[in-house]
Amino acid sequence: MSAMNFFNRIGQIGLGVALVGGVINSALYNVDGGHRAVIFDRFSGVKNQVVGEGTHFFIPWVQRPIIFDIRSRPRNVPVITGSKDLQNVNITLRVLFRPYPDQLPRIYTVLGQDYEERVLPSITTEVLKAVVAQFDAGELITQRDLVSQKVSDHLTERSAQFGFIIDDISITHLTFGKEFTQAVELKQVAQQDAEKARFLVEKAEENKKATIITAEGDAQAAILLAKAFGDAGEGLVELRRIEAAEDIAYQLSRSRQVSYLPTGQNLLLNVPTTPLQ
Repeated sequence: MSAMNFFNRIGQIGLGVALVGGVINSALYNVDGGHRAVIFDRFSGVKNQVVGEGTHFFIPWVQRPIIFDIRSRPRNVPVITGSKDLQNVNITLRVLFRPYPDQLPRIYTVLGQDYEERVLPSITTEVLKAVVAQFDAGELITQRDLVSQKVSDHLTERSAQFGFIIDDISITHLTFGKEFTQAVELKQVAQQDAEKARFLVEKAEENKKATIITAEGDAQAAILLAKAFGDAGEGLVELRRIEAAEDIAYQLSRSRQVSYLPTGQNLLLNVPTTPLQ
């Protein structure tokens, strides 16, 4: 009988411990690294205190923890807008954002947990349209850094009004309408044709200069020859004839198919003869 009472007592203690453990476990919640919690109370509403990382107590049914991620997160926002010269511009902005931890109670009260879905696309579209309208289509390409800086400044100012931070922005996609693209292609073709025409003109000028120089050289050579003939008479002609004869003799001497027949000497050549039929 005493043994049965002992086991009953142990069972009661175990049941009590299990009940207490279940109650305690239901009153605990964890806040992971890079997160913060806001407590909603059924009687007092959203508390202004922001709960940090770790394990914390709350009153079951009366209180409810809302967990927020405060790490930087990326979001791509595509926008179709117009430039200063009325060209259609397709632009995509990549935004890195995170909430101010001390602004989480106000963010939850005013916007909710999906605050980035409610605010970020609208303010990004507004800022992009305002900034892009200040630049021509060509300037959006050549002054891309300036455009990004202006967008970053305006977007940081607007996002601060809603309680979150813009860590970085970047323009990841930038294209223009079909008409502008065709105009750019035609301009490039025209520039290439102009460069080709300029090259041909320069080449013709160089050929003209070369022809003039050659003609001037020939004229100068003719003047010098005429002067030499006037000074030397027939002697210059005879000298040129001797030089030409020496050159011809030298070329013939190197040929194996040429034989010299000295004047005044008899030379027998072994030439095969074919009998007449």
